[in-house]
Amino acid sequence: MFSIIFPGQGSQIVGMAKEFYNNYQYVKEYFSIADELLNKNLSKIVLDGPKEDLDLTEITQPAIFLVSYSIFKVIENETNFKIKNAKFYAGHSLGEYSALCCANSLTFHKTIELLKYRGKAMQEAVPQGQGGMIAILGSDINTIKSIIENNREIFQCFIANDNSVGQIVVSAKLNSLKLFSNELKKQNIKFVNLTVSAPFHCPLMKKATDDMRKRILETDFNDPNLNIISNVTAKPTNKSEEIKKLLIEQIEKPVRWRESIIYMINSGIDRFIEIGPGKVLSGLVKRIDRNIKLNQVNNLKDLNNIEND
Repeated sequence: MFSIIFPGQGSQIVGMAKEFYNNYQYVKEYFSIADELLNKNLSKIVLDGPKEDLDLTEITQPAIFLVSYSIFKVIENETNFKIKNAKFYAGHSLGEYSALCCANSLTFHKTIELLKYRGKAMQEAVPQGQGGMIAILGSDINTIKSIIENNREIFQCFIANDNSVGQIVVSAKLNSLKLFSNELKKQNIKFVNLTVSAPFHCPLMKKATDDMRKRILETDFNDPNLNIISNVTAKPTNKSEEIKKLLIEQIEKPVRWRESIIYMINSGIDRFIEIGPGKVLSGLVKRIDRNIKLNQVNNLKDLNNIEND
């Protein structure tokens, strides 16, 4: 049994999906529709850069979705692989929108529009240069929770992503992150400052939640045609009203990716196929369970691999 997983922010690279764009007319059409909906030359930024533009949250979010969706449609149209036979779809943060669109819960147009506003709202929720994120390596969730809890009067930090065994991401304002980093150093816990434009998936995103609530509630969603694993609950859902509620919560709540993967493995999944740029999610899955079979599809050669494996 297999699941399809869709990447989130951080997986973007200039030139992603170029082979698919050059080889399939309908992929060119998706890119062209996205340009029109965003009133921006997204195609050029995705295919040719510059990277600084691609890395802007309001560009990154629709761009990664566009690439993931295009690849999904190529697999569906050009291979014999029965992608709809997946037991679950799951996506990391914005990747959940890719999952919903590919499961026919959202239309392509509506997904691009929602991500256009979501990226902008998240980028503007905290003024540039005031917030950030740190990835903690080699520690566990309870240790980090306890450091945050025990130092609440000194700094205000929030767990933003429980990504994998030994990878947790924390969001905060920069002064709190600095004090938190000092505490990590004292305890010999490794960490890396992430190059992001805002402190995502924490209460500092409240303004983005307020901006997105009305847009999400007013958007037509269908029940997806299979179970989607929610970032908020790490459990499956296939009811559109619940999905809307969870997408609103998702902006401020941590991404429970490690728990989501464990849930799927415990439900009988022995293969994950990552559709979209890069292989970040495959790396996270490998840290959770080394015995799981993994495929990534982000170029033409990969199409043969999923059919033949």
